[in-house]
Amino acid sequence: MYDHLKVWMNGEIVPWRDATVPLLSHGFSRGSAIFEVFGTHHGTGGTFAFRMDEHLKRLMRSADLLGMQIGYSVREIMDAVAKMIHVNKIDRGLVKILAYWGEEAVIQLVLESKLDVAIFAIPSSDEIGLDNATPITACISKWRKLHPETVPVEAKACANYLNSYLARKDAVLRGYHVGLLLGTDGFLAEGSIESVFIVNNGALITPPLGRILSSITRMSILQVAQALGIPCHEKAIRMEDVLAAEEMFVCHTGIKILPIEKFENRALEAPGPITTKLMNMMDRILRFSEGNFQNWFTLLHAE
Repeated sequence: MYDHLKVWMNGEIVPWRDATVPLLSHGFSRGSAIFEVFGTHHGTGGTFAFRMDEHLKRLMRSADLLGMQIGYSVREIMDAVAKMIHVNKIDRGLVKILAYWGEEAVIQLVLESKLDVAIFAIPSSDEIGLDNATPITACISKWRKLHPETVPVEAKACANYLNSYLARKDAVLRGYHVGLLLGTDGFLAEGSIESVFIVNNGALITPPLGRILSSITRMSILQVAQALGIPCHEKAIRMEDVLAAEEMFVCHTGIKILPIEKFENRALEAPGPITTKLMNMMDRILRFSEGNFQNWFTLLHAE
């Protein structure tokens, strides 16, 4: 369904079908690739990226954490993103940036070359499901979140998502939409691709950084909550706190806030009053109706 799209690969624009690497490439066979995904939105004057600067900062941070060096600068990547938004005629959609070793590596574990880069600009579709905030169900996964002393969990690395795959697979097999992972310390961590929030006594609570991905959407929601005067805390969340939650929701790039209507066997108001306030504010921001948050957007293609 994407065959009509073009892909930016190492400075060249190629057809979607030609955006490939060898099976024995290090990025594919060793899982050494890193990536970023962010949304694009149509506003007055053209197509805008949501917090692209923060996403690219995290891309470079991921490379640094893993001892890698990307073959292109932030400025070069931003220009390439803008070009692909224009080439593929994207308004509401997603941009996915992959940085990877495309060279073959039969037995080598450590390469010294710079990472290749591929940029995909993809329009919104039913398959992607952007902005679908229908309440979901969640459970605690039987799997634990990767320990930060085994791999840098702050890096948005493809290999880390095997842990995420197992959590989602476990949840789906049990009849839930998402599985939430506990850390090896027993505290709540995050979902497969989601940050998690609970509301207790009118306060918004989310796990602290250190054992979870430094999510841009999570950071944005905390900033929105502060602007609305909602008390918010980043602290370790025990299972008894989760079981006592008045409201719960998860968030990720595609869907800024996704209410949870059932956690394990417990029904929850979804969305509850705090979640509703946050959802309404995020909706206004994404419709460019909140001037205080205009700096979250970068113009990619002018009309």
